[in-house]
Amino acid sequence: MFYVIQFIIGGTVMLLASWLSRSNLHYLSGVITLLPILTLLNMRQQMKAMTDETFHLVQQNAIFGAIGMVLFTGLVFYFSSIWKPRQAVLFALGIYIVFMVIGKPIMAMLQS
Repeated sequence: MFYVIQFIIGGTVMLLASWLSRSNLHYLSGVITLLPILTLLNMRQQMKAMTDETFHLVQQNAIFGAIGMVLFTGLVFYFSSIWKPRQAVLFALGIYIVFMVIGKPIMAMLQS
């Protein structure tokens, strides 16, 4: 259940970031630019508060999530040349969800 909550929160942040980046308000563009900086600060806090093993586990999950986002973005780009945008996004989202659901047990097997 916690995994689903994380998925929803992460997706909402990315959706808001992409939506706000189209705005003419320049401070919103600054907020979008700040997201990677906040990620680095978060990693620094994690290094202080976590054991080495837990930190590596978190980073493995982050890399897995980043690969998923690259897959999703690439699929939307590719499918949008074939289908209408709505169909492209929905089909890419379906593949992304399958990737995340199937990949979670695979990551668990690799970590043990």
